[in-house]
Amino acid sequence: MAANDDDESTAVIVGVLAGIMLAVVAVVYGASAGKAVKPKAAPAVVQSVEEPEIAPVGEALVKVFFAVDSATLAVIDREGVVVKTIEMLKVQPRAIVLLSGFHDPSGDAAHNAALAKARAEAVRDALVAGGVELDRVKLRKPESTIGSGKPEEGRRVEVRVQ
Repeated sequence: MAANDDDESTAVIVGVLAGIMLAVVAVVYGASAGKAVKPKAAPAVVQSVEEPEIAPVGEALVKVFFAVDSATLAVIDREGVVVKTIEMLKVQPRAIVLLSGFHDPSGDAAHNAALAKARAEAVRDALVAGGVELDRVKLRKPESTIGSGKPEEGRRVEVRVQ
């Protein structure tokens, strides 16, 4: 029986020593964790912060169509979109103007997306030139039209006041 007592005593001593070692490690680690950490220097290049995507609500107030591979806004379209948008903003003085540029899935996807964005920016610039405050005009990420609609549908910008 003496051998069993020695084994139990050894196990208890090892357990107590292990507990003490863990406590010492925890104290040392805790003390070093509380020290102030010097922050890293800010990057030299400032990245732009993208606004969260705004979902379109309801039907478009105006659809502006563009020529193939063009982001030039026709004068008649410019005048029409500005007048209709300003009229709606008078009715909804706290609303924003949401512009959605579209492109079709044919051809180079990157070129089409850039073209859809340029078209939305052309409409935005016309609205701002017509008196709409820049911070009220929001652009959505370019969207691809899918399906068997008319080809013009892939060359449009939708304007919503919401």
